[in-house]
Amino acid sequence: MAKICLCLTGKTLAQNLEVLDKYRKYADMVELRVDCLEADERFVIRRFPEQAGLPVILTIRRRIDGGHFNSGEGARVSILSRGLAFAETDRRRNFAYVDLEEDLEVPGLEEAVRTFGTRIIRSFHDLKGITNVTQRLKAMCRVGDEIVKAAVTPQNMEDVFTLYRAVRRECYGMEKIVLCMGPLGVNTRILAEHMGSCFTYASPLEENYPIAAPGQLDPKDLVENYRFREITAATRIYAVVGYPLKTTFSPRIFNTAFSHEKIDAVYAPFPADNLNTFLSLARELNITGISITIPHKEKIIPHLRKASGAVASSGACNTIRWDGQGWEGINTDARGFSESLLGFMGKKNFRGLKITVLGAGGAARAVVSEIRRLKGKCLILNRNAVRARDLALVHGCKWGELDSQSLDTMERYSDIIVQTTPVGTFPHVDRDPFEPYHFKGHEMVMDLIYNPERTAFLARAQEAGCEVLNGLDMLIRQAKYQYRYFLGRDFPDEIMPRISETPGN
Repeated sequence: MAKICLCLTGKTLAQNLEVLDKYRKYADMVELRVDCLEADERFVIRRFPEQAGLPVILTIRRRIDGGHFNSGEGARVSILSRGLAFAETDRRRNFAYVDLEEDLEVPGLEEAVRTFGTRIIRSFHDLKGITNVTQRLKAMCRVGDEIVKAAVTPQNMEDVFTLYRAVRRECYGMEKIVLCMGPLGVNTRILAEHMGSCFTYASPLEENYPIAAPGQLDPKDLVENYRFREITAATRIYAVVGYPLKTTFSPRIFNTAFSHEKIDAVYAPFPADNLNTFLSLARELNITGISITIPHKEKIIPHLRKASGAVASSGACNTIRWDGQGWEGINTDARGFSESLLGFMGKKNFRGLKITVLGAGGAARAVVSEIRRLKGKCLILNRNAVRARDLALVHGCKWGELDSQSLDTMERYSDIIVQTTPVGTFPHVDRDPFEPYHFKGHEMVMDLIYNPERTAFLARAQEAGCEVLNGLDMLIRQAKYQYRYFLGRDFPDEIMPRISETPGN
């Protein structure tokens, strides 16, 4: 089973030990990034394995490989030799592994470390792409006891798919570590078992503590949110796909439910700039249930073998599953939205209410179709007026461009204002989708964003005396419908206290 390697990137050994003690229960081993240490600290690394009390990888990463070491190779080999010297018969006091790049030739050092049981990780880091990964992995292993490692930076979803397929088909059984760096590769770190990797690397997301490599997750998040230690090659995969998909609370909802009900499954994020390629990857990994988010809710429809009435009426789909012959889809956003907002307002429908919807994307399509179904009147405002018009024509609504010329009309449709665009989400939390509108205080204002808890738009409305609601309750409600659609069983409501807290950044 894949292990969690905690990367230690502090400037001093004492700082690293302090961080290790804080995260010890989430780590199976650690990597000491000597290139991050202050110069004087590099001379006293020999006793670190004994102090750590866990297996330790000795790594000195060069700048060309994404590290911080900028002296010559002679200096680097000297530090490596000092850290590995005076090996003891009790192997727990020695470095368990040493990471040596594929182009580093130090036969004497390699022979010495093997004598005392230190294993070599033979690695390469490609910061520009994933060229010839499997060929390089096969060529790198010089001695049978070496572990080969490839850390590559995908440029798009096609790169991620290519790596998954190649590694799973061409490197089966090889003792290896393969991962994609950056935001596109976050799922390769969670699904190390499905990549056939020995380890996954994690960094403490602590203030003033450098992350070892882009895309690494916090080890606590890996264990508690993604249940990493329970994932096997047989674990079923469910996914949320979107782009850029920087933050999502859905894994916490689903993985908490899987844990509670002892279901061997994991729900993982897949940032994907290309939906077609992601669907090919979904078949490669046998992903059977997928949550669809921005910007793919409309693009997914042509790929569906079967679609629900809610998909047809809204023109958007946020949930698909594989039925053995093809993809079928539904829209759970619509019911999640109406149940959340009407429940908050204590109403059964929108009859007699005039409502402005900001945006005309997939989420707006579900919102507008539900408003009309429940007898409300609707104004759609969008920066692209053509998209607002096209959506309005389907549902018999008024429409306009999201600019000051629409203010008079918006004031007549201001019983409820629903903000459906991603403007104001983390990390750009200071952005406001429509600053020209001045709240009067009588409006009920809902923003589908839930991170942050109060967007700039909601904060401005609240200051004016409006009742406000964010999108977290809607997200949870629609996820419950997805859960039933995926698994054919009701969501365990008894776990709600564990997941209903507002997520952090």
